[in-house]
Amino acid sequence: MPNKLTLVSFDLCPYVQRAAIVLAEKGVPFDRVDIDLDNKPDWFLAISPRGRVPLLRVGADVLFESAAIVEYLDETLAPRLHPDDAVARARHRAWMDFGSAILADIWTVETSADRRAFAGAQASLKEKFARVEAELGKGPWFAGAAFGLVDAVFAPVFRYFDTFDRIVDLGILDGLPKVGRWRQALAARPSVRGAVVADYGDRLARFLERKGGVLMDRRAAA
Repeated sequence: MPNKLTLVSFDLCPYVQRAAIVLAEKGVPFDRVDIDLDNKPDWFLAISPRGRVPLLRVGADVLFESAAIVEYLDETLAPRLHPDDAVARARHRAWMDFGSAILADIWTVETSADRRAFAGAQASLKEKFARVEAELGKGPWFAGAAFGLVDAVFAPVFRYFDTFDRIVDLGILDGLPKVGRWRQALAARPSVRGAVVADYGDRLARFLERKGGVLMDRRAAA
């Protein structure tokens, strides 16, 4: 790829992690520029249609939305992380979207002060991960022996639970052995480990403390 790549990011954003993981899997050099989402610089607002990260600068062009970014990277850089078969590729894209739906529930779990909303998101996560368990095969990755874009999407999902487990046992992943093995394999993957700063878990824990929602109340009651 002749164009210089720059990933515009925020240290806690799971969607940024997707792009960082795929870039690492492709083995291409890129710069990373972190911004403060509570104090967004003017240059960022001028190029981000929704005021969100990640952005990927490709030379003079700017791409936004993580799904579009990782699809672009997979279309233009080897090795390919999507299946060659069109039906399998479409199914993988659907599971990537499913991973985004899981992140929406996780956002409620980590931030909500409404106990009913928290309980609803917790139940929804248990149901969603049960569906993931039913889809998984022998592993180690989502589709078997080959690491793919679905793996890049779910790795940041599981990283949340590393911090949640330090606070309180939510029981969301209990009784899901294939999900557990997938989670462990992803945690050991170099591209996944390198997608966040070394103190990511501590930063996320401090964010949760500032939110002071039901999750932190559960810790106090434990």
